[in-house]
Amino acid sequence: MARYYRFRLPPWARTCIIVIEQATLPILIFQLIRTMIFPTSLDVFLLGVLVTLFIAFYLKWI
Repeated sequence: MARYYRFRLPPWARTCIIVIEQATLPILIFQLIRTMIFPTSLDVFLLGVLVTLFIAFYLKWI
């Protein structure tokens, strides 16, 4: 099975991935602070999704 390679994507899709990758860390930090101040189940769920997304970008899974 071929490994995922982001540079095979069309330019518009590559741009979307790069923008999401760069915006993940600031949103993650904001969500972490928000979860510490107002902990709701939705905030914890969003924090988990953002942490998973950040780790996926960091380890080059996406």
